[in-house]
Amino acid sequence: MKMISLISILLVIAFCSGELKSQQNISGNWTTKFEKSNYLETESYDETINYFRRLAKASEYAKLFSFGISPQGRDLYCLAVSKDQIFTPGEAKKIDKPILLIINGIHSGEIEGKDACMLLLREMLVTKEKENLLNSVTLLVVPIFNVDGHERSSPYNRINQNGPKEMGWRTTSQNLNLNRDWMKADAPEMQAMLKLFSALLPDFVIDTHTTDGADYQYTITYDMEKFRNIYTGTAEWTKNNFIPNLEKSVEDAGFLARGYVSLKNWSAGLDSGIVDWAATPRFSNGYAAVQNRPCLLIETHMLKPYKERVFATKAMLESVIKYLNEHPVELLNLNEEADSNSINEFHSEQKYLPVSFFATDKYKDTPFKRIQYRKDSSWVSGVKRITYTGKKQDINIPFYYDIRAKDSVNLPVAYLIPKEWGDWENIIERIKLHGIKVEELQEDNLMEVTRYKFKNIKFAHFPYEGRLHVDCDYDTLHQTLMIPRGTYVINTNQRTIRVIANLLEPKSEDSFLRWGFFNSIFERKEYFENYVMEKMALEMMKSDPKLKEEFEKKLSGDKNFKNNPYARLNFFYEHSPYFDKGLNLYPIMRVE
Repeated sequence: MKMISLISILLVIAFCSGELKSQQNISGNWTTKFEKSNYLETESYDETINYFRRLAKASEYAKLFSFGISPQGRDLYCLAVSKDQIFTPGEAKKIDKPILLIINGIHSGEIEGKDACMLLLREMLVTKEKENLLNSVTLLVVPIFNVDGHERSSPYNRINQNGPKEMGWRTTSQNLNLNRDWMKADAPEMQAMLKLFSALLPDFVIDTHTTDGADYQYTITYDMEKFRNIYTGTAEWTKNNFIPNLEKSVEDAGFLARGYVSLKNWSAGLDSGIVDWAATPRFSNGYAAVQNRPCLLIETHMLKPYKERVFATKAMLESVIKYLNEHPVELLNLNEEADSNSINEFHSEQKYLPVSFFATDKYKDTPFKRIQYRKDSSWVSGVKRITYTGKKQDINIPFYYDIRAKDSVNLPVAYLIPKEWGDWENIIERIKLHGIKVEELQEDNLMEVTRYKFKNIKFAHFPYEGRLHVDCDYDTLHQTLMIPRGTYVINTNQRTIRVIANLLEPKSEDSFLRWGFFNSIFERKEYFENYVMEKMALEMMKSDPKLKEEFEKKLSGDKNFKNNPYARLNFFYEHSPYFDKGLNLYPIMRVE
């Protein structure tokens, strides 16, 4: 309720300041910079927002509001479009119309979606030739998500991309990739987006991009989650209903389309085949999946002319909006079913929830429209290089389609987070951003809990997205502890159960633990003096013959241990009551 109120307040402020004043008719030139430049350029941030502001003033169906501010002080804008003139999240959820959230410029050099939305919104709100697309859908359009990166504009930002003449930068002004930040929420922009997402809880999400990678004939590719990282009913709907319609309608509009192209072996080229995948929730499509919502990831082909990429994106956007208009109740029912099923399956029935995935070696041959290439010797790199000839060729290539769960978890009734750790790096506040309900213990309570003790700990050699990743295994401990008042309690009996699991279970690749939020638990803070430990070790072996036997066995079986004086003494220290019992112990506890 607090998040809904926040968005409502923002809208009221904007309305009072004149930002949202509506006006039925407004004169002026609606031709975009994209069109004026012979389809070679894109608007700046100021030009873009001015255009969206004019759209809001031109139509009673549109309102523009700011939902956050970037580190460099730019507003993050969203245009709400509703034929019912319902512009606040709380009101939008009360009507039986799907909410479609379109996010452009999460990588702001990949900006076709922004220009495509400007053209499409003009046809809906100004010329009104496509006003019917608003009959059964509420639209929320973010023109530019990475606004600071958008203004780091240059013709040299994307070496592999064919236009526009100047384009934005991939990351934010803090050098964070927003499309790796959906779970950890380090970037202020992402924190603002998650507040908006949780308040809206969109029924469908579109995230627009430009791909990197191989050359091929397709103008536009896409990806949607259809494996066990999303509700089974949503996966089947995506594969059997939505995707066939999407491909046909886009190709009927004149653009070759297919699923996302990820090579089995990038250096070997397309001959190695292509691989399907299940996106982790650090990505937009993987995040929507754990929120029980379908997300279409649009990836236009970087080497196609910018004009072609923009109009292909526009065609795909139209296809989605048209489909949702034709099947609004179907989608709403599907999402409601996904929410209730997640609670029933993983909380009530205690089924295992997959949290990581891998592709097996199973494949089938699939038709593919490639650009022919040859492999030549390279004096520069010293290896074979791929040279594309420009000649079109239709072939069959291996498609690795079999995606299986690598790790799964059985979820507890609740998670307990000690207050000191919940407040650490604002972990609880980050959890709330995802729409997860958090409670606090009102009094001390003796509870049986399950804990994880980590082992085989390995840290990454370099930071990734500003954080040092950690990989580890763990043993499970069962303890009875007095849990103090003020401890944070996260019950799993809520629609966000998939998000909760992926944040708090260490097996998840996007858990707080794996992202390095708890790295201090792996640091040893107390040590021994050798002369003290020498004496204590003799006393320990004298009083505990089994410990002496274990020590002697390790001496005979481990040469490195035998030749390491510190390791020999540390063996006894770790078996002494002085050793830190909290080392490598996960502070988050499970209530089974």
